[in-house]
Amino acid sequence: MKGQRKKYFIPGAILGTLAIGYFVYLGMFAPAKAPAQLEYLPGGHNFSVVTTAMAGQVEPTKKPADSRALVFDFSGETVGAQPKTFVPAVGNWIIGMDNGNTVLVVDGRKWRRGVASAGLADKARALYGKRYAEFLDNVTAYAYYPFAVATGVDNFTNGEIKVRFKAIAGRIDQGGGILFDLKANGDYYALRANPLENNLVLWRYRHGARSSVSWVRNVVTPSRKWHTLRLIVQGNLVKGYVNGKQYLSYRLPAPVSGKVGLWTKADSVVYFDDYQVTPH
Repeated sequence: MKGQRKKYFIPGAILGTLAIGYFVYLGMFAPAKAPAQLEYLPGGHNFSVVTTAMAGQVEPTKKPADSRALVFDFSGETVGAQPKTFVPAVGNWIIGMDNGNTVLVVDGRKWRRGVASAGLADKARALYGKRYAEFLDNVTAYAYYPFAVATGVDNFTNGEIKVRFKAIAGRIDQGGGILFDLKANGDYYALRANPLENNLVLWRYRHGARSSVSWVRNVVTPSRKWHTLRLIVQGNLVKGYVNGKQYLSYRLPAPVSGKVGLWTKADSVVYFDDYQVTPH
């Protein structure tokens, strides 16, 4: 009998440990809850979802210093509505305010894995025309990773993309990144920084699977502070900068050619501003 009690005690202890670990995991890695008053909306401002089709079009702001550059500063957008200069594919994207400045916000606190943005079929059709069905078939595989596509940039091959970002919250992640080389089938690359991990990573998303291409540690980007993320593309060579310093250089297997946008992960709450695309 003693041998039998001992025999069953060990599995029971293991199960108990696993159960405790599971509940600890839920507490640490469950998506953070949204506050009653969203920090990026003025007091008393009700959230309203306005689709791209309903809102019309807003042209990117062009900086006179370089006629090739497209700058998205969101100053012509409607606070509390979906952006008109970016097409949300995955996640909750909304125009908000930060100290009186208009910004693009991704709020992942209402994130649910496997759920794409509302009205995605119409948005995909606007992006890829007859090939929109192919895009839809693959994009839900990336629904853990919210992203939005910049309008007016049909095929970025060489040049520079930079954006300011400010991570606000997120238990699972607080990543902010630049999406590029987006294909009609949903494959893409993303260069992202993460205040929770203090690193800069170049990710590849292909056929529903994510893999790291290049990983740089000790890239410090504290939460609740603005930082500048910069990507330079020269054929198949990509370089990554944070706050003016180069951290990453990598040659891809093929030249870059596709749409561009913004990227994040899971329950991240991140502000974006001054997204600039300069083709060379």
